[in-house]
Amino acid sequence: MFIDYARIKIKSGNGGDGTISFRREKYVPKGGPDGGDGGRGGDIIAVGDSNLNTLLDYRYHKIFKAGNGKPGAGAKKTGSSGANCILRLPLGTEIYVLEENKKYKLADITQAGEKVILSAGGSGGKGNYNFATPTNQAPRIATPGVKTEEMELELVLKLMADVGLVGFPNAGKSTLLSVLSSARPKIADYEFTTLEPMLGVVYISDYQNFVMADIPGIIKGAHLGKGLGDQFLRHIQRTHLLLFLIDIATPDPLEAYRTLRSELYLYDSFMDKKPHLIVISKTDTLSPEDLKQKLTEIRNAFKKEYNDEIFAISAVSKDGLDELKYKIYNILQQSR
Repeated sequence: MFIDYARIKIKSGNGGDGTISFRREKYVPKGGPDGGDGGRGGDIIAVGDSNLNTLLDYRYHKIFKAGNGKPGAGAKKTGSSGANCILRLPLGTEIYVLEENKKYKLADITQAGEKVILSAGGSGGKGNYNFATPTNQAPRIATPGVKTEEMELELVLKLMADVGLVGFPNAGKSTLLSVLSSARPKIADYEFTTLEPMLGVVYISDYQNFVMADIPGIIKGAHLGKGLGDQFLRHIQRTHLLLFLIDIATPDPLEAYRTLRSELYLYDSFMDKKPHLIVISKTDTLSPEDLKQKLTEIRNAFKKEYNDEIFAISAVSKDGLDELKYKIYNILQQSR
């Protein structure tokens, strides 16, 4: 199950208390203070894990606590530290702190093995040997460990991909992803076949590749929550390149493109500034004569209004796929 949102509560460990103790040994009738310090509380630590791609582990397990520090002991022994609590998160997870009616970003996990301390454990209290002075050689003072507070966090997963596929439902995005990569999304001839984001690695050679993301189809009003677009648009916010996929059977491809661009802009104006390619799909559904005429009309319309290059492909017959792959890879190399 793909889960890209969760709310959890965390609490780092309390520091252990310092101890009041005096040295008591045979032949040492007046031993000095030897109360040890308390141990440090455990931290809550987020770690990036490239093997995870969902926040499912945090949907049902909502409370995470680190261990408390142990109190000090005689002979100036420091209490043991509390155990850390490790939260393993998929790459692309943004972590927000929720406080009353506001929230702020605490961390953004983008690299495998990256560690971020979300909540530090409390420091241990001081034992009474710390307070001995020439005028007070037998202090009966020790300090308690620092107590920590519970925090509420919001976890938001935004997939890490190089290319984001954008299009209306049933535009052929999943088919394209399945042909270009080893991903196996559900494919069927009806709208909203794709119900969750899907990633696929597209190989140019053994050492050259890029990651492509397919999200559920966008409809007009997606930025307001209509359809499924609003729920998954955030997964293409991190991409370097947007691939607008438009079915050649669309009555007005230019208007369809305007709608898609508008929905992205209204959701996040920064996405309107990303590099993009416009791809006309399902060219195998027309005869060669009709295809040539239709593509000429589409190219002229887009050139007049946007001066954009148009790519025509068929994921079924694989026409135009190699050209598209190399074009995508070259754009990504230039943007990095």
